[in-house]
Amino acid sequence: MSLRKRLSMSSTSTRSESPLVFSAAPNADSEEWVKAWRQILARDLIDSPVVTIDAETSVEDACDMLLSKDLNCLAINGLPGSPPRNTPYHGLFDYADVNAFLTLAATRHKLAPEEFRDKPRVQEIVAAAIAGRVPVHLVSNLSEKNPLETLSHDATLISLLSVFARGTHRVLIRSPPPSNSFLGMISDRHVLSWFMTYAQQTPSLLRFITNPLHSLALPSLYLYMAVIAAKATECVLDAMRLMSDEGVGSVAVIEEETGSLLSAVSVTDIGKIVVPAQSNHILSMSLGQFVALIKEPDGSTDGVDKFPVYSVTPSTTLLYTMQKLLATNAHRLFVTDDSPVTSPGAPARNTGNLCGIVSIVDALSLFARIANIPDVDPTRMQRHRRASSSASSHSSPSESGTYGRSRSSSRTSMQRLSGSELRSSIASKESVPWADRVPK
Repeated sequence: MSLRKRLSMSSTSTRSESPLVFSAAPNADSEEWVKAWRQILARDLIDSPVVTIDAETSVEDACDMLLSKDLNCLAINGLPGSPPRNTPYHGLFDYADVNAFLTLAATRHKLAPEEFRDKPRVQEIVAAAIAGRVPVHLVSNLSEKNPLETLSHDATLISLLSVFARGTHRVLIRSPPPSNSFLGMISDRHVLSWFMTYAQQTPSLLRFITNPLHSLALPSLYLYMAVIAAKATECVLDAMRLMSDEGVGSVAVIEEETGSLLSAVSVTDIGKIVVPAQSNHILSMSLGQFVALIKEPDGSTDGVDKFPVYSVTPSTTLLYTMQKLLATNAHRLFVTDDSPVTSPGAPARNTGNLCGIVSIVDALSLFARIANIPDVDPTRMQRHRRASSSASSHSSPSESGTYGRSRSSSRTSMQRLSGSELRSSIASKESVPWADRVPK
């Protein structure tokens, strides 16, 4: 049974309204910060080129390109004969979309016929799979976490904050007109890195971000009302379904007996480990074993067991949180109500209870509020995804009341499949008419 742990009253009580939050009444310091931010051109923060792929390329080949070129996202070219648009691209394709596609591939047989009638794109994907080939344009933003967002060549950092503070993870920057091309792509992580550098050069901002998380108006501490978590004994497919249904990019993996945070599993982990797997058995693997696979390269490549702990506490400073987000290459950290237990030279482990999350988007949203950007809502896409999946959810209230939702496990149905069946049965009309188009 998957877990979605609710915030406890004790953890929410640690948050206070800080007089240093400038979103409503900026002072001289914040006005100087924002003035400087308005001078920064978005195009100067580009951290990756726009790599394109044809719309009719198969999902399998698109996944192979992400892996072989070590990319996080592809831009899908427009469909031939499609109506003219203000961009040459149909949309984007990333690991969140990979996870959504794999989840649909593995669980499609559980959807009732009436659910298909309400999901025309799912019908198209299934029809394409039965025909023998799923084009990547059908899977573009299937996760509903990867929209195509663009800004003009003269956009500023303020414009970037306006987009990122609403849950988007990347933005494409246009070339100067009349060109219809793009200069490159900017990730939310790179913008967070820029703010870190700027703070180190700006003493007043550095002082501000050394405040603890509980004293700042971070959405994770009062807008997100649950931590999406799964037990280490649950299977990989359970985590995939949670991420797809709940509209999140990662889930906490907690130890069965103690409830302490073991690690995290992200959509990128799914793409880089599940996609290359030659057998469906990995989908029924326990999350504890899967976490070991994720960590396997650490130490084997440089002799160091990094074992990053993806957690902070309410008393952790925003500065340290930003540093940890960047150092672990994570998009979000989990907030626990106890301090991590450490010893000299040993990796940190958290034994506290999960009570919240804090993400890159949360930090950027705080800077957006300082800049008085209206309609800051980092949970918008996540809420939309949850709403769209609620109609097909088979959840029921938890008997204990400790966790917000219980889900029927997919492990039994997945264990019926063996070897290459997951891949070979998608185009058939067998019990799981799906997996032939699941990328190898």
